[in-house]
Amino acid sequence: MSVSAHEPAARHAVPGAPCWVSLMARDLTAAQAFYGAVLGWTFQPGVLGGEFSVALLEGRPVAGLGALAHTLRVPVSWTPYFAVASADEATARVRERGATVAVGPLRFAHGRAALASDLDGAVFGLWEGTVLPWSIGRGSAPTWLELRTRDAFAAAIFYGEVLRWAVPGEAGCVVDYAQGQVLVGDGTHTVAGLCGGAIEEAPDPSVRPRWHVHFPCSDVDTSAKAAVDAGGAVVQSPRAGAHGYEATLRDPDGGLFTVTTAHGRPAEPVTPA
Repeated sequence: MSVSAHEPAARHAVPGAPCWVSLMARDLTAAQAFYGAVLGWTFQPGVLGGEFSVALLEGRPVAGLGALAHTLRVPVSWTPYFAVASADEATARVRERGATVAVGPLRFAHGRAALASDLDGAVFGLWEGTVLPWSIGRGSAPTWLELRTRDAFAAAIFYGEVLRWAVPGEAGCVVDYAQGQVLVGDGTHTVAGLCGGAIEEAPDPSVRPRWHVHFPCSDVDTSAKAAVDAGGAVVQSPRAGAHGYEATLRDPDGGLFTVTTAHGRPAEPVTPA
């Protein structure tokens, strides 16, 4: 997680809740130019050095952008980070369940981070430490975070065990099933959804599991045109979708994301099933 020393006062996130999203780009300057044109973001350096920056919308933190090492031939994608009490214990739980810890835990300025992938290959991060005053669906943060996977219920069990979701007697995220998805709440509002596969339905082998981020914008059509003009592409044309008026875009490095003029899911809290 790239955090600037000039950002608002840090706090501790709800355990197991998404607390940041970041993108490792092949060309940081080009990525900043693209997202600035498409979403109106500005940027300032993070505390990790010149290879990292914090994206701002009207002066408030949105996401982190970093420069991918040229020697790494990995797909560019938006990655969510989830708050954990102990990065060591969380990565141990990942390995115990047969999934992969790719990096870390490593110490950074305000905490410790690790990068992992779940049993189906979807990449996610773990963060132990203080975070910015940032929450999915609130303020400048992304409007919605969604895991697109082959079997949402199997994924919910994995993430629930790793991130300690819905554990009796512990203060953390709660889980419910509604609107065809597994929904995750932080006690005040819904922060993520896991979708893919129906009850008692075999997993779909054609789905490439990944976490997908929805970002707010002032005008979806304008953002879609700006993406094409800046060297990206429109993957799914502007339309009325499940989260409002939205379009799915691809940046020049291949990073997928959705822009929307709505605030994603309703703000009602998820309660334990």
